[in-house]
Amino acid sequence: MSFPPMQPPGIEDLAVRRSRKPHTSMFVRMLVRAAVLRRGRAASALLAMVVAAAVATAMLNLYVDVQAKLRREFRNYGANVVVVARNGQTLPTDALQTVESALAGHGLAVPFAYVVARTADGQSVVVSGTDFDQVRKLDSWWSVSAWPGAPKSALVGIRAASVVSPQGKPFDLSFQGHTVHLTAAGTLQTGAAEDSRVYIPLSDFEAWTSVPPSTIEIAASGSPEEVNATIQQLAKVLPAADVRPVRQIMEGEARVLGKTRATLLASATLIILTAALCVLSTLIGWVFDRRRDFAIMKALGASERLLNSFFAAEAAALGAVGAVIGFAIGVGVAAWIGRVNFQAPVVPRFSVLPVVLVGSIVVALISSVVPISLLRRVQPAMILRGE
Repeated sequence: MSFPPMQPPGIEDLAVRRSRKPHTSMFVRMLVRAAVLRRGRAASALLAMVVAAAVATAMLNLYVDVQAKLRREFRNYGANVVVVARNGQTLPTDALQTVESALAGHGLAVPFAYVVARTADGQSVVVSGTDFDQVRKLDSWWSVSAWPGAPKSALVGIRAASVVSPQGKPFDLSFQGHTVHLTAAGTLQTGAAEDSRVYIPLSDFEAWTSVPPSTIEIAASGSPEEVNATIQQLAKVLPAADVRPVRQIMEGEARVLGKTRATLLASATLIILTAALCVLSTLIGWVFDRRRDFAIMKALGASERLLNSFFAAEAAALGAVGAVIGFAIGVGVAAWIGRVNFQAPVVPRFSVLPVVLVGSIVVALISSVVPISLLRRVQPAMILRGE
């Protein structure tokens, strides 16, 4: 009794892989041959995809980078959210910790306390206690001659200075029978209500007045939608306080970002549609140029599905190659635009690459829909007879 020779393990799998490999290599060779033999058509289609991908990359890089820069600039204009104690009430003692926990590192919160004090000659002046280190970050746009750095030193508004210390000498302020001796470290000018106030360290303020903070100014980072979500969250965790957006900051930010987004996206959409039309016309011409090739493939038994897949693969390959080349060009164009027009570097956003890649392939596939419908009408007998 004889047995068939034993085959080493894996021989059958290797045979299966080898049987599939010729089909894959033939498919790739057909794609390459189609591009080589019709270099003009392939180059024009590829150029259109490169232009579309480069423009989309440049616009998206500019939009993302400009959006980030604009948000940083708007944060320099102060708070966009304010938490205020309701009439006759004070904020909870842990209000600042609650706000910082809700922000989770995506913003800055600064407490303010206010009283109306009197000078030595009986004039009224608004005094605020705050954290100067945090205020310097929150309100970097303030025009300050010198920031206080020692206890019992004050930042005096330019209008309040004429009331409390016309000659810049140390002065006394009283509140409910308690007097504090202060030294003017610097002056403040904003053109707003801050010019009529005296700011002192919060620790000195509370020791003098025993009045806790009644306001927390917040610079919340993120998009307008994220800031609104932060406001809603703060309103839930601080039900005893009023949480209000600073309309001027938020509306100005939303308006500028909206116009920037609309302009860049409209420009990118127009150019991409133009490129899609160019690819469409090129692919239609490609079909007419290769009618005999497709007729022979059909006569040899190629199915409609195979031909459609082959043509779609050609279009997808054009889109992918054009996206990669266009992305590299678009990053350079965005950097050049940022340097020439904004005098600021535009950081390459590689997160844009998947969007550009997928978008280019989708545009190429959509552009191939009409040529594929024409391909289905190819009749082998009529084409091969020369009709």
